[in-house]
Amino acid sequence: MNIGIIGSGALGSNIARAFAAKGISATIANKSGPASLATLTAELGPTIAAGTIEQAAGADIVVVAVPWEALETLVKGLPAWNNRIVIDATNPVLFLAPDSPDRNDPGNPLAAYGIKAIDLGDQYASAIFSKLVPGARVVKAFNHVDANVLPQPQVAGGQRTMFYAGDDAAAKADVRKLLEAAGYFAVDLGALDVGGPLMQLPFGALAMSNFAKV
Repeated sequence: MNIGIIGSGALGSNIARAFAAKGISATIANKSGPASLATLTAELGPTIAAGTIEQAAGADIVVVAVPWEALETLVKGLPAWNNRIVIDATNPVLFLAPDSPDRNDPGNPLAAYGIKAIDLGDQYASAIFSKLVPGARVVKAFNHVDANVLPQPQVAGGQRTMFYAGDDAAAKADVRKLLEAAGYFAVDLGALDVGGPLMQLPFGALAMSNFAKV
């Protein structure tokens, strides 16, 4: 089963680092093209290859790890998903530029962290995500922790907990195998409309949790 990672920022690159550390092969892609990933792939070694977004999106399991505001444009026009597994690692937040006035907005409780919540109304993020990838089997994962800790599945003398959720049992079983192969302690939070909101940054009850199984 091959794996694609769409996105090479902090989230995508650290997922790739976690995979590389365990010898898990994957193709990583971004909007700038494979040449822009030469330094990253040289760091990570032979199991992580650079490809186009279309190549990464053609994998059996595709991790989407891009900023929320880029999501719709990026996935629009990709080939049909044909029942393949897509891991939604996104969160509905805006990353604020250092000179953004929102960093000094007293009405933004997340200003000090350099982010701003995106108002989705009465919808949750994975429901919106699922509509953007019709025909895919969506599983939510990788989004509830700081991206910088993803390459460190061992923590506090145990395994870092990685939550996941989805509506397709077989897809979840494959994602669980992947999470466990990467060294995490995988915990199923149930259906997408239950587990998704629990994990969703910035206000999900389990957002930015850092549990470990010891």
